[in-house]
Amino acid sequence: MSIMAGARKSTALGSRSARLKLAARHAPYWINVASGLSLGYRRQNHAGTWSCRRYLGDRKYEHESLGDADDFVDANGETVLTYYQACEKVRAFASRRELQAGIGITQDITVAQAVQHYLVWFRAHRKGVVTAERIINAFILPTFGEQRVSALRKRSISEWRDKLASTPARKRTRTGRAQAFRPAPTTEDQKRARRATANRILAVLKAILNKAADDELVPPRGPWIDVKPFPLVNQPVERFLSQRDATRLLNACPADFRKLVRGALLTGCRYAELTGLRVADVRLLPTSGVVYIREAKSGKPRHIPLSSEGRDFFAEVTAGKVGEGFVFEKNNGTPWGRNHAARPLLEACQAGRIEPPVSFHELRHTYASLLAQAGADLLTISKLLGHSDTRITARHYAHLCDQTLASAVEKLLPDFGYRRDERIAVLPKR
Repeated sequence: MSIMAGARKSTALGSRSARLKLAARHAPYWINVASGLSLGYRRQNHAGTWSCRRYLGDRKYEHESLGDADDFVDANGETVLTYYQACEKVRAFASRRELQAGIGITQDITVAQAVQHYLVWFRAHRKGVVTAERIINAFILPTFGEQRVSALRKRSISEWRDKLASTPARKRTRTGRAQAFRPAPTTEDQKRARRATANRILAVLKAILNKAADDELVPPRGPWIDVKPFPLVNQPVERFLSQRDATRLLNACPADFRKLVRGALLTGCRYAELTGLRVADVRLLPTSGVVYIREAKSGKPRHIPLSSEGRDFFAEVTAGKVGEGFVFEKNNGTPWGRNHAARPLLEACQAGRIEPPVSFHELRHTYASLLAQAGADLLTISKLLGHSDTRITARHYAHLCDQTLASAVEKLLPDFGYRRDERIAVLPKR
């Protein structure tokens, strides 16, 4: 049996045989586990029980039942506990109370307090905290922030989800001005996109509440568990440029932005990965070269090999730069900011007659799609893009990678007599 680090040894409570020698009584036998914390064992005629006691000051205590003792049956770590497992439960109880006190919880917590707790964890373990905070501040706190988690109901969460799906998308709006919105969705694809957005926002709310439940700040399995996302809305609308369209787009870009677009087409990097790329992360040799991405969306770094064109290009854009300097900068020497690509890309699409206009992320799709059409397998594409799961890659590119289907149609489908250079008369039915 393993002993929990820091657990206090006890000759009276530490073993079954020792506990069974104790006299049965209503009052528990107490042993101090830490300052202000005690573990209690109540000896009865049947199996004993564990409980804990926390001193609150002014001769006041807080009690909690922990489970049965393993006097006659083996422990399972949940409802039946060994002495050392019970000690661990006492410490977990104290940690939970300290955590609650640290974020100002004195009773049933609000959604806003659950958000605060979630963001502390998110900042330490995840990327993209700015996006998470924007979603929380725009969509979750205004509706649920002051509500107690115990007061949440499946119906109210479902109605909120439905309202998100029917509300037009927000537009970037200057601080201090009323929020502007895009036109209401009318086409099926626009409605699908709004439902997909609602699903992503719902997922953030669920993550917040599940984290609070996991840390025992709220009861497990709240009503949010039963609110389902909209089905069949996340199938991506495939959009990528042909090689010819990509060349036309490059020719329409201003010089500094053209470098950024070309970098995306040659590496498949995300916008933030490219704009944060340092000279030291480009490693070039006469016959090989890689771009090293330090911080990817998944949190895992990756190496992206370069083609011969890619090596020539990165040799040019890094010439005269050293160390921690940015690979891609504007003409005035300043780095590219978070939303600085939107306007020049739209103008380049208009000038190059790329319709509909592409987003910067669709340059990444172009990189992967052209590789898939050339015969690259899904695992290779997944590693190049830095996907954490090949299922993500398959959703976007599996249909392009499967050359078997195209070969089967080309080789096996019979000829029905159509030729481009002749007209086939089709007689009407009599």
